[in-house]
Amino acid sequence: MRPSKRDELVQNALTIFYREGFHAAGMDLLSAETGISKTTMFKHFRSKEDLILAVLKLRDEQFRTWLFSRMEEAETPKGQLLALFDALGEWFAEPEFRSCMFIKAASEYPDPAHPIHAQAAEHKRLLFGQVEKITAQAGADDPAALARMLLLLKEGAIVTAHLGHEKDPAKDAKAAAAALLSGLPG
Repeated sequence: MRPSKRDELVQNALTIFYREGFHAAGMDLLSAETGISKTTMFKHFRSKEDLILAVLKLRDEQFRTWLFSRMEEAETPKGQLLALFDALGEWFAEPEFRSCMFIKAASEYPDPAHPIHAQAAEHKRLLFGQVEKITAQAGADDPAALARMLLLLKEGAIVTAHLGHEKDPAKDAKAAAAALLSGLPG
């Protein structure tokens, strides 16, 4: 089934916003690169911010589906937690890697009450929930604390990869994660 004009716009806008940033990618650029007129865009979305929210929702679904499926390939909960960092390494190696869209969104819309910032925070909350569940399955004494530590390593690796001043931040983060996980069974 062919995607609708709306779905096509959201997918193309995701690519453009990821590459350019939210404020830098204006409606004229979006129209020129997607081939969709601004009039048609505004038929589907009341504002650029509504389009950004739709893009963030799509990116959240795509990213979590990809990341969790990569993690689930490991046989044990501990292995799944370490696989998070292997998946990050794959992502960082992609030529189009431009950091985390949600970190960017929260940075460009810094007010925590802003819907775009709130949606970026929700993505991180959903990641936390899944990682906390796996840390509990792995036998952590304090699953929430361990999940927070692992996600701090993840976020730090993303920023470090974006800045490009370290050779393999995913590998470094995985080594730190392995140290945190060393006391867990299997």
